[in-house]
Amino acid sequence: MTIESLREAMKYVSDIMVLQKDYLIALDQQNGDGDLGISMSEGYQSVYAYLIENTEEDLGKVFMNMAGTFNEAAPSSLGTITSFGMMGMAKKLKGKSDASLKDLVEALYFGVENIMKKAGSKAGEKTILDSLIPGIDALNDHQNEGVSIAFAKAAEAAEQGSENTRSMKSVHGRAAYYGDKSIGILDGGSVVGSLIFKALFAYAQRT
Repeated sequence: MTIESLREAMKYVSDIMVLQKDYLIALDQQNGDGDLGISMSEGYQSVYAYLIENTEEDLGKVFMNMAGTFNEAAPSSLGTITSFGMMGMAKKLKGKSDASLKDLVEALYFGVENIMKKAGSKAGEKTILDSLIPGIDALNDHQNEGVSIAFAKAAEAAEQGSENTRSMKSVHGRAAYYGDKSIGILDGGSVVGSLIFKALFAYAQRT
């Protein structure tokens, strides 16, 4: 991963969030405040816009700047959580201008660890972590099979992880007020995680 490839990949992520904006809004309206599609589309568009203008080559500094940009553009709970993830990745990528797939996997793990630490959440609590963690695990397990295959497996695992949130009860945020009524509903945040891996797989196929 270089600054250039990061920018190109983020275009795919931004595009899929814009494309799925209304779907994410509809999901969030079931047990949230309905702003998920708006915050994610605006957040990732702002990050992509930042990357277009960026001249910094240190990936760590870039991810830290992305975190601030995202948090400002998407002032929501998942916006803050996303920025936590980017901050965690920034720490692992500090000083690198080029990162291997192995480096990326390690950075992604740092990202979810920072989310868990800062947000006080873990897998199995009906959040974005329930798609991100399976996706990263699959990426790690298949990284030696080539980038395209690794991201294909990651996208599959993240999608299944998201689907699994239907059987979970929400324990965080506004959705937690619904208690047992949240069971059976697909978590919007987990769908965001799944969409991220779908976009990255689409980018990996292209390259």
